[in-house]
Amino acid sequence: MTSGSPSNVLFVVMDTVRKDHLGPYGYERDTTPGLDAFAEEGTVFDNAVAPAPWTLPVHASMFTGMYPSRHGADQENPYLEGATTLAQSLSAAGHETACYSSNAWITPYTHLTDGFDDQDNFFEVMPGDLLSGPLARMWQVLNDNPRLRKLADMIVSAGNTAHEYLSSGEGADSKTPRVIDRTKAFVEDAEAEGDDGWFSFINLMDAHLPYHPPEEFREEFAPGVDSTEVCQNSKLYNSGARDIDDAEWDDIRGLYDAEIAHIDSQLTRLFDWLKETDRWDDTAVVVCADHGELHGEHGLYGHEFGLYDPLVNVPLLVKHPELGAGRRADTVELIDLYHTVLDTFDADATAAAADEEAVRFDATRSLLADEYREFDGVDDADPAQEAAPDGETGFVEYSRPVVELKQLEEKAADAGIELDEDSRFYARMRAARRADAKYVRIDRIEDEAYRLDEDAEETENLVGADDEAIDEVEAELAVFENAVGGAWTSAAAGEVTDEAVEEMDEEIQDRLQDLGYME
Repeated sequence: MTSGSPSNVLFVVMDTVRKDHLGPYGYERDTTPGLDAFAEEGTVFDNAVAPAPWTLPVHASMFTGMYPSRHGADQENPYLEGATTLAQSLSAAGHETACYSSNAWITPYTHLTDGFDDQDNFFEVMPGDLLSGPLARMWQVLNDNPRLRKLADMIVSAGNTAHEYLSSGEGADSKTPRVIDRTKAFVEDAEAEGDDGWFSFINLMDAHLPYHPPEEFREEFAPGVDSTEVCQNSKLYNSGARDIDDAEWDDIRGLYDAEIAHIDSQLTRLFDWLKETDRWDDTAVVVCADHGELHGEHGLYGHEFGLYDPLVNVPLLVKHPELGAGRRADTVELIDLYHTVLDTFDADATAAAADEEAVRFDATRSLLADEYREFDGVDDADPAQEAAPDGETGFVEYSRPVVELKQLEEKAADAGIELDEDSRFYARMRAARRADAKYVRIDRIEDEAYRLDEDAEETENLVGADDEAIDEVEAELAVFENAVGGAWTSAAAGEVTDEAVEEMDEEIQDRLQDLGYME
């Protein structure tokens, strides 16, 4: 920690927000007047790289300092285990910590909220006590036993149907104002408890499908658009069961912009309150997205099945007195925010339990340090530091999205469409990305490579081309893959039949009986 470091940290994730729809990144529509003003005080990063294209592994990485293949949290293993979290380390150091969101992945059942002194989840479908209790234990039982994966698929399918029904239409009011109000109350309570500083993490879900923005923002950015009439299910489009023409894409993007504008207005409300109560100057603020969204680019809708830049080159804005104001084009990885927060609090991480791993503070990964991303010569280098010692490359990992894949298969089947298993839908991917070039390794289809400095839209695949930059990032990716252990192993497949149930060991049967899934 450097002198003059603030006492508090507010960490904001705008879920599913792509940077090219924000004013600080040149968007022509006035979606973010609040963030525009915030950018004048902070640092805007142009090349921030997310470690994955979806919520669970990204948050697990930001909370542990680990890449996805190391912490292991993905949809085939949908919980964080064996890793000490940032919140656990900060709470142990005496700081008050809180996590508020309306994202179903950021709950006690995934263990992402481990260590927070206070947490609440405003997910629409299931209450937090269920997410932290029976469902958590049931999901782990199902995923830990190969013979039960078919049952897990059935439960996912039922959950998908419930979510589609409960999150559709005007009844899907935004939970963001409640998240903001709860954050304000936490800050007041934390300061009443002591003066060691607080850490507040919030995830705002407005810009995640489905888009049903408040009326005032819908009228400004999508006038006349009925959000219940446009395609709000990305799996219908991706499976080929539903087409979307240019006019409908315009309507969808308008609704998306309205959701971003609502986020911006609520963040401005929180920022203004911090200023009015004389807390602003003593609070470092991080604003980023965990991943972006595709609206038809590359024939995809949503944030699955690819590692294109609208998904993984995310917005990142930081207000900290040691950074000052300005714009930076160097590569930053969201994993680095773990170390930046530790640095702000002059804290370190030690394992919270004997069977857990903790990533110790690394100055070369703190935005505040003079040696930031100077990886050459680092002792006990992690895979990325070993692969790209100049620090200019970020790495992305993507394991098969079980929940989304199940939905995709259902939509395809309903339309009489058979999906090709040798397609990107079933593929695992890893990418190395620097400002000028990207290489994506894909395990079922052809790899992809792009010169981002010449082809920002990623339209020309340069795999096999004679291109020095592409060759360099591919070589870095190969070193990274070797260090983390190659590709993920395939999930075991097996149907749950009466015979299979009878063959389960007694412990599994007892646990399923406790959960009400067996008589």
